[in-house]
Amino acid sequence: MDSSVTAAAANALTVIVTGASRGIGKEIASLFAQAGYRLLLTARDAGRLAQTIQMLSAAYPTAVIHGKAADLSVSQEAIDFGRWCLSYGEPDILINNAGQFLPGSLGEEPAGQLEQQMAVNLYSAYYLTRTLMPDMIQRGSGHIFTICSIASLKPYAQGGSYSISKYALHGFTQNLREELKSTGVKVTGVYPGAVLTDSWGNFDNSNGRIMEPSDIAKMIFQAAHLSPQACVEEIVIRPRLGDL
Repeated sequence: MDSSVTAAAANALTVIVTGASRGIGKEIASLFAQAGYRLLLTARDAGRLAQTIQMLSAAYPTAVIHGKAADLSVSQEAIDFGRWCLSYGEPDILINNAGQFLPGSLGEEPAGQLEQQMAVNLYSAYYLTRTLMPDMIQRGSGHIFTICSIASLKPYAQGGSYSISKYALHGFTQNLREELKSTGVKVTGVYPGAVLTDSWGNFDNSNGRIMEPSDIAKMIFQAAHLSPQACVEEIVIRPRLGDL
């Protein structure tokens, strides 16, 4: 790791990661923990979140890590989690990673799937960001990352309501970027293609067909350490062989 990045981390900036107990979120938390940041983590599964915090604390004893289980698809829980984060001080980096993939076609997916996907994938980021960003604006600094998807940019078979929710998340991110340009707060949308997470079940990736969660985490970590005048607006990252 670059020595200048490590030195910057010594100031113990606060990083908030949602959906932090598995997949991309867990890898993001691990990378920032390794650099000695203070982490505020959340996930729906309290037991899995506790296991993740225990693992990270053992691996990176210099990192200060706190966790609070929450279902961010419930707007009040998202707001309450944001207020809990503020009780630890000023948030420096927010990574909206919480999400859920439910496949289906628009004509055949079960009733209520759209509402569920919108709540998990969009409203979670919307309400948490609204709770935290006034503090960032007042301070004149901060960085908000939102994990969107390639499904935010192009339709695909069996995308259904998931893709709709991710298109909406893309719109949220673009509007947020426009609104915050003059405040000193950076906004970055992250658009991964296929990544080996729980959504892929028992997928055999022995030939390296799809990306690793650490690929996404590394891109976010680097984008978070540019000069104050530079903002990576979008990170689009796909498997080398393209989308599946």
